[in-house]
Amino acid sequence: MKSNNKSKTTWNIVKTITNNKNTINTVSTMNINDKLSSNPLDIAKCFNSYFSSVAETHPIKNFSGKNITNNNNDPITYLRQNLSQLSSSIKLNNTTTHEINKIIHSLKCKHSYGYDEISSRILKISAPCILPPLTCIFNKVLSTGIFPDRLKFSELRPLLKKGDITEFSNCRSISLLTSFPKLIETLFLKHCIITSMIIIYWLVISMVSERNYLPKQLYTHC
Repeated sequence: MKSNNKSKTTWNIVKTITNNKNTINTVSTMNINDKLSSNPLDIAKCFNSYFSSVAETHPIKNFSGKNITNNNNDPITYLRQNLSQLSSSIKLNNTTTHEINKIIHSLKCKHSYGYDEISSRILKISAPCILPPLTCIFNKVLSTGIFPDRLKFSELRPLLKKGDITEFSNCRSISLLTSFPKLIETLFLKHCIITSMIIIYWLVISMVSERNYLPKQLYTHC
């Protein structure tokens, strides 16, 4: 028997062996300030607060396994402190509808979706109708370097790990992103690799020409 989703099949086998088939995915009541609450808005706010701060309560370890003291610096501050000298900006080439279409059809067909309720399967079906506006938006992203705020949103779903389902610490989160950020990430990575290869190519040509490693007639036409 073959499976299209090997990861899902593997976990189903593990659950069958460990007799852990029943997974509670619906949260109706949670313990908030030592009181059980069934208010969906209050539960959502508490889950958001818990999942956004849970990383700060756990010790950070380096590659040697030793704990690192958390100095409460946010990632932007850390980057500014360690990258005081910014490198020269690069310009990425525009994309085309043909390239976007290839990236869309390279996605796995899934029924899962983010807050926009558009799965990768629906995206593939509707590709011929939305390719022109998508290409325009993606070219704007490549030229300005600004990632749309709406595409940064994700839907968090709590899943019970073990123990009492009413305790926030017994739940883990699954982040469901929309398909569009995946397209931009794939496109950006592809264009960055191409740009990097071009830069490296011209650096090598420049070094070779300056040191006269090759006959002049071979690199003057590059």
